[in-house]
Formats: sequence, structure tokens, C-alpha cells
Amino acid sequence: MASGQQWVLVEMVQAFYEAPAYHLILEGILILWIIRLLFSKTYKLHETYKLTEKEKEDLIEEWQPEPLVPPLSKDFPPLSYDVVTGPPSHKIIINEKECVNFASFNFLGLLDNERVKEKALASLKKYGIGTCGPRGFYGTFDVHLELESRLAKFMKTEEAIIYSYGFATIASAIPAYSKRGDIIFVDEAACFSIQKGLQASRSFIKYFKHNDMEDLERLLMEQELEDQKNPRKARVTRKFIVVEGLYINTADICPLPELVKLKYKYKVRIFLEESMSFGVLGENGRGVTEHFGVNIDDIDLISANMENAVASIGGFCCGRSFVIDHQRLSGQGYCFSASLPPMLAAAAIEALNIMEEDPDIFTVLSEKCKHVYKALQGIPGLKLAGVPFSPALHLQLERSSGSRVSDVQLLRSIVDYCLERNVALTLARYLEKEERFLPPPSIRVVVTIKQEDEDIQKAVSCIREAASVLLKQ
Repeated sequence: MASGQQWVLVEMVQAFYEAPAYHLILEGILILWIIRLLFSKTYKLHETYKLTEKEKEDLIEEWQPEPLVPPLSKDFPPLSYDVVTGPPSHKIIINEKECVNFASFNFLGLLDNERVKEKALASLKKYGIGTCGPRGFYGTFDVHLELESRLAKFMKTEEAIIYSYGFATIASAIPAYSKRGDIIFVDEAACFSIQKGLQASRSFIKYFKHNDMEDLERLLMEQELEDQKNPRKARVTRKFIVVEGLYINTADICPLPELVKLKYKYKVRIFLEESMSFGVLGENGRGVTEHFGVNIDDIDLISANMENAVASIGGFCCGRSFVIDHQRLSGQGYCFSASLPPMLAAAAIEALNIMEEDPDIFTVLSEKCKHVYKALQGIPGLKLAGVPFSPALHLQLERSSGSRVSDVQLLRSIVDYCLERNVALTLARYLEKEERFLPPPSIRVVVTIKQEDEDIQKAVSCIREAASVLLKQ
């Protein structure tokens, strides 16, 4: 053993003599640097200066905190409200002036329907105003279960689940299924509630150009090639396509039959947000699936709010039972928000009754939409965006001034001009710093079945006159 250790020592000495000089110098420098680091102080003590009490008070007096938010002028648009008194039905009283309503999403005119109000009033007397608890904590009332059953029956799905807030419906549904590491393919024109759901999911988001199926397929093909490189990861990665039926930001319809083909070709799931198309499209108002004749079972999840056609509050998701039941444990808006007030659930049930008893209202709404769409064509200085059967169309500037602020002010002046002449319109508003793809400024024109031909003619004439005067066309 001793001779072995001696031999190793001899080899080390020999290697030391045979090593190049620069190598030895470098090693020596490194050794010295390590020794210095070991024995040097990690910090230097600085001389401290103790402030007098007067100096402390002077410094405190001089200090000015940073504002929590940037200063806003009093004429900042979101801070100036048009005050509504009375129901926002066919006629609406704004700032004590009665106007024809082309601003509220009361598509089927059910907001002021006597039958709906009677059912809501009866429910108010029976249950009280609110629920004061989420669904899992004594917030589930019999009327909630009845509404879920009726929605599932109406949509011809196995099950439905209701939320107390429309915005939270799809924003809760997306992160209930898609998690970190999963992949979501989403249209660039997706509404803000979808965008919030995407953020909450922490998934990998891939945007495709609006309604561009070639661009979507390109992304799906790229992902398929990535999956082939790492099949083990691909097996545990869920993939979703998220689209709207009728896009609220563009008034376009999604190409659902093509989306279904891509779903089966690339083995992805489809989430369909139908807040603008539920109670609007299809022979019986079931939305985009009925409009295109697509089997509803081909869609993995359908969501919609009940704040437009149904004229209530809240939203719902529907689909297969095992899919929907998962939200009862994972849907944040379902688990942690107080449940829908019973009177609003009762109002929604009666609205469904009316929709089932009189499906002709969907034909009437479609004809009104086409009438308004045709009437709004060719207004000088403005271009119309959307499809003819959309109940919420957009009027955009034909030529932008180059400044978004100026464009918004121009459109706002048109809205104000019409309001002075008893026609209520509204600007489409966005959280500009939050939107992933900010839509261009626009005036939103909303169609309802209650609008008469003379109302439409008056509104269109007023918009034409405003554009001629204010846009100098």
C-alpha cells in the first residue's frame, strides 16, 4: 500500500515538471484567487450617519408617493356615463330623453316581456333576492337544477351547467380543462372573456388569423410534426381549438364545418363560445351548430351567456355529462361565486318557454338583421363589418385618420349626434392595453325583433346625416 501511494506521488511530481509553464501560472493564479475569496470579507462596513429628528421630519414632508394610476381628465370617455332610467327595451330613456334603442343586446325583446316579469316576480316572493352562497354551499336551489335541465333539453345535449356571471362562463371553462403544458389554438378575434380564460389556463397559446382555416391547419401540421419528435410528451398534451360562433368583435360567423373536419383530422377538441349566436341562429335558435347542420356531439363544449337573447344574467355550458360534471369541481366561477339569483333563473326558464313555443321569432330576427344590414350599406365615410344575419353589426371609418384617439372621437361624435335626435347607438369599447389583438374603433348597431321599419329608417337616416355632417363626406 505504501509503495503504491509513493508511486502516485512520484507521478504527480513528474506531471508537475512536465506541465507547460503557462498552465502552472494559470493554476497558481486560480489558487491564489480562491484563497483570497475564502479569507476576504463579503462586504465592507460603511460609516453610518444618524439623522436628527428634524431631518427625518423634513424628508418625510418632502416625500411624494407615486400615484397608483395615471391621472385622468374628467372628460375621459369611460368616466362620463349616459344614465338610463327605466327598462332598456325597444324604447330607452337616456339622460331623461326617450330614444329608439339600437344599443342593448335585447335581441328577442324578452327583457320587458310580461310573462318573464311575472315569473321573476313570483320567484322573488318565494326565494328572496339573492342566494348568499356558491352552488356547493347551500347555493343550489331547485330552480337552478330546473334551468340546467331545460338548457340541456333545449340544446339537445346530455347536461348543462349554469354560472351566475356571463363573462366568467367561458373564462372559467377554459382553465377547467386546459392546464400548463397543454396547447390552445385560438382565433385572433376572440373576445376578451376568452382571452382571460387563456391567461388563467397558463397553456401554450397559438393564434391563427381570423377565420383563416389554412393558417389554422398550418399551425396544426407544425404541431403534428413536433409531436412526432416527442411522442411521449404528445400523448399527455391536450390540444384545443377555441372559437366563437358569431364573433362579437367582428360580427363574423366561424366556419364550423371546416373546423370539425380539422378536429378529427388532427385529433383536437373544439370549444365553441355562442353568446352572440345562442337564441339567434338556427331554425330553433340553437346557434351555429343548428345553422350549419353540424351534429352537436361533434363539439366538445358549448358555452353562452344568458344576457343577450334570454335577457337574464349569467351563462351556461353544455355537452356530454362527463365533460360538464368536471366543471362542478374545477370551474372557478361556479365553485367560488354566489349562485344565480333564483328570480333570474326563473326568468331564463320562461324565456326558454317562449323560444320553444314560438320559433318563428328567430325567422323574424333574421329578417330584421338582413333589413338593417342592407340599409346600412353605402353610408359615405363608413364601412359595414359583419354578416347579414348578425344582430350586432359594426360601422367603422372608411379611412382612418391615423390616430386611434381621433378615430374614436369622430365615431363618438356620430353617436352623440344620433342621441340628440333620439336614436341610441353605442361605441364598441375595449381595454386597449389588455387586448391581444385590438379591434379597430367602431359603432355597434344592435338589431332586435321589436324595431319597426320606421325605427330602422329613422336610425339609418340619422347615421347617414351624421356621417355627412361630421365626416365632411
